[in-house]
Amino acid sequence: MLLALVVVGLGIAIGLLAVSALVPVGERPAKQALRQIEQYGAQPIREQELAAPLWNRSVVPILSAFARLGHRYTPSGYVDAARKKLALSGRSGQTSLDHFLALRVTLILLIPVYAVVCVFLPTSGVIQLSIFLFLAFASVLGPDAILNRQIEARKHLIRIRLPDTLDLLTISVEAGLGFDQALERTVTNVPGPLSDEFQRLLREVQAGATRSDALASLDDRTDVAELRSFTLAIRQADTFGISIGRLLRAQADEMRVKRRQMIQEEAQKAPVKMLFPMVFCIMPSLFVIVVGPAVINILKNFK
Repeated sequence: MLLALVVVGLGIAIGLLAVSALVPVGERPAKQALRQIEQYGAQPIREQELAAPLWNRSVVPILSAFARLGHRYTPSGYVDAARKKLALSGRSGQTSLDHFLALRVTLILLIPVYAVVCVFLPTSGVIQLSIFLFLAFASVLGPDAILNRQIEARKHLIRIRLPDTLDLLTISVEAGLGFDQALERTVTNVPGPLSDEFQRLLREVQAGATRSDALASLDDRTDVAELRSFTLAIRQADTFGISIGRLLRAQADEMRVKRRQMIQEEAQKAPVKMLFPMVFCIMPSLFVIVVGPAVINILKNFK
């Protein structure tokens, strides 16, 4: 019985070997796949990699490595704060955060290079140390300072454009358009960061989010007090059924008054801001022009 089973097993094995020799099962799909690739005209992987731009092949992997270092060694609180600041500057998304962290890591890694360069400068030790400290502080604090400046500039532009945008939105709603249609027309006619945020609000509503949630997200992305007042009023109008037309008219008048007050405030700050340039730049020049000849004549008389 055992001998019979061994003979049957050997027969099956010999049959499978014969079939595999006659019909190369593993080779046929590979040849078919290669033939299909040739028919579609696909390039080999190496040629595809070489066809990419040099920036993507050389610099992008290094920046990606720096971004991973930034995520690993930067405190989570700072990463969350940077993500919030990038959203306020209009660059929300993981890619913008990776670029910002890669920039920070790159500048911090350049600090030893600054030290080596400052050592070989043909100046005294105090000047070399001052230059090194300036470059080091600029590398550590520079990205955050630039980002904060961009945030403030964007907020200022939103405050300036908000009354005009609300005027156009009010006219469109009073002409018979719905709020979403009026907002879309306003976005088309008034470009800028505020229109970009309204465009994103419309996309969120079209994607299925409620208007209240979309307005709350708009408030989080901008962090402007005047715009927060507008979004809160629209959310309350949706909740209590208040007329959008009258609400927009009142909001437009209020925003126009706030813009006038903001301009008056900036005008009142101008004399204080002009004081330091006048004292340290203009007044010394006037003293040199007025008192200089008298000082020269006095010195000549004493001689």
